[in-house]
Amino acid sequence: MIRQRLRLTFAKGEEIKYISHLDLMRLWERALRRARVPLAYSRGFNPRPQISIAAPLPVGFTSRGEVMDVVLERRISPYNFARCLAPQLLPGLELLSVEEVYPQLPSLQSQVRSAEYRVTVAWDGLQEEMEEKLRELLSAEQLLRHRRGKGYDLRPLIEDLWVEGKEAGGWVLGMRLRAGDEGTGRPDEVLEALGLAEEPYAVQRERLIFGPVSS
Repeated sequence: MIRQRLRLTFAKGEEIKYISHLDLMRLWERALRRARVPLAYSRGFNPRPQISIAAPLPVGFTSRGEVMDVVLERRISPYNFARCLAPQLLPGLELLSVEEVYPQLPSLQSQVRSAEYRVTVAWDGLQEEMEEKLRELLSAEQLLRHRRGKGYDLRPLIEDLWVEGKEAGGWVLGMRLRAGDEGTGRPDEVLEALGLAEEPYAVQRERLIFGPVSS
């Protein structure tokens, strides 16, 4: 029986932005074991901690809005959980919040609908020119691309694009892209469609957006 399900929001920083999703899961498993929290494990020949991350973050991206569920075999307050876990995290992992959610909720991955990104691109043009690039992209009926040898339409995966301003590193763009079973938009592919993929850029995922839970 599931006793408790906690939802963690965490940041993935520059120190570990090049590790894979699988390696990130291993980091979390080790940290949770060192924290000695009462983890629940799967059944079977090779039991694993019942932890799940909402959406894998591409290698090379940072984030301030990653979400993970952890199932415990007995109850512990979110405060005590965070107090035990925080000292065990390696540089580049930061625990931002912990809250309790209903154990019977659908899987975390099935609830993700979209994600917002903050993209900094080193481009020397004017703001009016950048805004025009975004308008042209959003007005396109189709944006046919290829990923892993398969064709797809990028346009339905772009929910919104906007210019946030300019910093020392370049123009800062906001992107809200679809994520889920029907397709996932990637900021680097949007930059390619904008003709900016050859410019130096940095991507940070700001938050994940979840859909309503069906009753």
